Amino acid sequence: MAERDPARVVAVSDGVIAIAVTLLVLEIKPPEDSAHLLHGLLVLWPSYLAYAVTFMLIGQIWANHHVMFDHIRHADRTILFLNTMLLMNISFLPFAASVLAKSFRDGEGERIAVALHGIVFWLAAVIFNVIWGYVCRDPRRLAGNIDTTGVRSIGRRFRLALAWIGLGTLLGAFVPLAGVAVIAAFVVYYWLPISGELSFWKSRSVPSERAQ
Repeated sequence: MAERDPARVVAVSDGVIAIAVTLLVLEIKPPEDSAHLLHGLLVLWPSYLAYAVTFMLIGQIWANHHVMFDHIRHADRTILFLNTMLLMNISFLPFAASVLAKSFRDGEGERIAVALHGIVFWLAAVIFNVIWGYVCRDPRRLAGNIDTTGVRSIGRRFRLALAWIGLGTLLGAFVPLAGVAVIAAFVVYYWLPISGELSFWKSRSVPSERAQ
């Protein structure tokens, strides 16, 4: 079995994610009427909302992608394939954010737009769970920097994402703003550290502090 350095996978993924978040802001078009610029800027609030929520959610994908690959010993072809599917999903997010913003500006199609936006993120959560589940099935795929408690903590966090985003998506299909609010609340919670990660990094910091 070929052992590929996960750092190379992370580097490529970082590049795709960086492009995706950059494209988000390009979807916000400046007002055409400079004579009423303040009003023109204010009516763009759907674009600001879609940008902020999507940017922070992609940021979570980036952070948790690092968390996951910090504990993967090597990337085999299955992991490469699944990660490619994840990157394809991320690349689609600027389009989903654009559709979301336009629907709220036009006052039409909000339910479908919120559902589309949520489904894309929900599929990203599915892929995260599939990758982590695949890695954890064989302890040889795990690096030696995490224990059983950490493995379970990461798994619980990834499964929670499925339920939380799924709930927001379902709610958004009926009450669009409520669905966006639920997903936005997920942004706040999901940036909290994972308990297994804390114990690992604390244990790593002890030798380096002693060395000083």
